[in-house]
Amino acid sequence: MSLLKSISGIRGTIGGATEENLTPLDIVRFTAAFATIITEGKNASCVVVGRDGRISGPMVQQLVMQTLVGLGVNVIDLGLSTTPTVEMAVPAEKAAGGIIITASHNPKEWNALKLLNASGEFIDAETGNKVLALAAAQQFQFAPVEKIGSIVYKDYLSFHIDAILDYPLVDVSAIASRQLKIVVDAINSTGATYVPALLKKLGVQDVIVINENINGQFAHNPEPLPEHLSDLCEEVVRQRADLGIAVDPDVDRLCFVNEDGSLFGEEYTLVAVADYILSKRKGNTVSNMSSTKSLREVTIARGGQYSPAAVGEVNVVKKMKETHAVIGGEGNGGIIVPDFHYGRDALIGIGLFLSHFAKQDKAMSVFRKNYPNYFISKNKIELPAGVNLAELMDKLALKYKKQPINREDGLRIEFDQDWVHLRASNTEPIVRIYAESDLEAKASNIAQQLLRDIRENSLSES
Repeated sequence: MSLLKSISGIRGTIGGATEENLTPLDIVRFTAAFATIITEGKNASCVVVGRDGRISGPMVQQLVMQTLVGLGVNVIDLGLSTTPTVEMAVPAEKAAGGIIITASHNPKEWNALKLLNASGEFIDAETGNKVLALAAAQQFQFAPVEKIGSIVYKDYLSFHIDAILDYPLVDVSAIASRQLKIVVDAINSTGATYVPALLKKLGVQDVIVINENINGQFAHNPEPLPEHLSDLCEEVVRQRADLGIAVDPDVDRLCFVNEDGSLFGEEYTLVAVADYILSKRKGNTVSNMSSTKSLREVTIARGGQYSPAAVGEVNVVKKMKETHAVIGGEGNGGIIVPDFHYGRDALIGIGLFLSHFAKQDKAMSVFRKNYPNYFISKNKIELPAGVNLAELMDKLALKYKKQPINREDGLRIEFDQDWVHLRASNTEPIVRIYAESDLEAKASNIAQQLLRDIRENSLSES
């Protein structure tokens, strides 16, 4: 079991011992530390709280909210919500910050606290380090009885959807005119409420939802990867639907299925949306270093400049601000539209993708041919206990020193037109190895060679 502490929050498995899992004591102290820091010097403050559909969600949310109340902080409770909805609610409520209770793509035994600043964006490294230090010190000042906080419930679903409908590049009439039939895999979480509601407002009358019971008993691994979406692919074909949509439990990642049951490719969610936006607005783009090179190609073709960022939403957002990007995100299906809000948002992604698709008047499988067919081999490995990851990366960098290398985020190595990226995961105790090539076998071979290198060097250390 695991407890992962990072500058952006705390994530772990429910139950077990403190400091080794995400227990009630851990939840209380991290909530108290975060709230103490973001409300410092403010006479009156509130924090927005929302959660996904996980089994542990109600328990964790009550601990979070009651801790905030005990600190004298007022709570705006969004209940069952999405990560992007909470991100939008924070500035709308003029709140000091927000807490999203979700472990995103992790399995059902996991949960997490994602921490937002007053802009509804993930907290920066400086604030995160302060939270970690205060949580360790546990020096909190709780409020006297006359000054304890309150809890007010608000539903922000309509607020979020209305903002999407009002976004100038979302073409509701074009989408409605296609009379689309869409299958949605809601993975037993809040996508079951939010995605169909959005589709109806976009003029999609024929919506079929699978895994729609919001009970946290995920019907499959909740990460929207090809190997987990076979039921959706089959249902799209069985229903003779125009396409399928899959989101993760907190609805910040998005991928599509073609009408023939083939996958559009999670990497190409961002590529297609960026292509659409760049066709309307000239500008720059950003994605993380583990994302397909297709975005760079599309950006250059549209007259813009592409910039890579370290993996992690906060890093992508920082780079987007620096480069004044008009669209950005991550190749895992995360779309960030800066003049909508600086956060990955599957819902605005749906609105923009469908606007682009609807104007093409093509079947999804034909529409997909607008973009290259590169292959990314995605792998992960657990390192033996005691292995020094920094030293391991140094050894691999030395071995491949004749190749172009980037050490900004782990190790990224260029091989002519191909690349491989190795880095420690922010959300799991593993190392991820991603490789891209124009041939699937070549991408796999590159990744497998680096996996062998990692194992050999790990064994030499242990």
